[in-house]
Amino acid sequence: MELYYTFSILIVFSAIFAYLNLRFLKLPSTIGIMIIALVASLILVTMGRTFPHLFDNATKFIAGVDLEEILMGAMLNFLLFAGAIHIRMDDLREQRRYVIVFSTISVLISTVAVGGMLYFVLQWLHMEIPLIQCLVFGALISPTDPIAVLSILKQAGVPKSLETKIAGESLFNDGVAVVVFLTLLQLARESSTEFSLSHVSVLLLKEALGGFAVGVLLGYTASLAMKKIDNYKVEVLISLAVVTGGHLLAKAMHISGPLTMVAAGIVIGNYGKTHAMSATTQDYLDKFWELTDEIMNACLFLLIGLELLLIPDLGRYWLIGFLGIAIVLLARFLSIRIPSLIIPFRERLDRRSVVILVWGGLRGGVSVALALSIDEHLNKPLLVAITYFVVVFSIIVQGLTIGKLTGAKGVREC
Repeated sequence: MELYYTFSILIVFSAIFAYLNLRFLKLPSTIGIMIIALVASLILVTMGRTFPHLFDNATKFIAGVDLEEILMGAMLNFLLFAGAIHIRMDDLREQRRYVIVFSTISVLISTVAVGGMLYFVLQWLHMEIPLIQCLVFGALISPTDPIAVLSILKQAGVPKSLETKIAGESLFNDGVAVVVFLTLLQLARESSTEFSLSHVSVLLLKEALGGFAVGVLLGYTASLAMKKIDNYKVEVLISLAVVTGGHLLAKAMHISGPLTMVAAGIVIGNYGKTHAMSATTQDYLDKFWELTDEIMNACLFLLIGLELLLIPDLGRYWLIGFLGIAIVLLARFLSIRIPSLIIPFRERLDRRSVVILVWGGLRGGVSVALALSIDEHLNKPLLVAITYFVVVFSIIVQGLTIGKLTGAKGVREC
């Protein structure tokens, strides 16, 4: 019953935040809701420090609930599927080289760069934390979440090719980063620092390829079912079943649930919309998943606000939090620039495109979900706090300035 009340409160706050944004802030809906949710989170933390017993019930709930199952098992899958159904396969195919490289090689570069730099910075600050835990943070902060900024990119007149690079990279690097994160997290849980490249490679291939294959099969099967009927209510329900049932299937098969959701979403969003849905169904499907995405993001930031109530002293992390922002931005630049110089793409990325890809790589709901799923004994308060600083900066500063950056003249098709 506590779970029902909690979700009820989260939905109520989501509605209030959406109204406040539309009425006063007038920002793009996703960013507006996120900003208000972040402010609410900071208020919760402040009030929690001033009135320790005011949020006792919330604190007990967060401490006792299996957040890994709720966030990794539910919210993350909804977020990834919601983003995937809006990706056009023709655009993705044209930019496939960039998307493949940025969602694989760039993720690994970012993970190692963030983990390595964070480890040395923490040593400099006399905070003894194992390298494997820093790499776990590197993996969770590497996936980008550009859904919040896509509307700004369109308004600014960004070339379609660049928009597809950001969106496609995000969806697939979400899936790849989650697989890397779970692998490193398991090593951290076992207190093992002995990496077996062959073992990790086989595990990654099994989870990644298996998840992608099952996702394609689920998406195609669901599309065939939709083709036999013409009822938007049932067809939207089928898409919902793909997400919820697909997660259970992926978990049972020990494959990547996130990549399963991405693959299924792309298939339904392309083959399903083209061959199996009426215009009415397409309209309802798009609106349903856009709304779901906004609600899930708002709920995630409220949850991280509640989680921060359990951190003894958030103020002690401000320095490493700001340093974390710099580390993540530098690692993002390296993960984009290095492949663009080494790999023979059809066309080289110019300097402005690299800047937009770096600055447009927002961190959001996926990183929050992964951070909250870390075990307590793996320095969770520290890693959640750094994640919070990075995400706040990403959404507020990067999210609200990317429009001006991309609106400048000189952004060419690439």
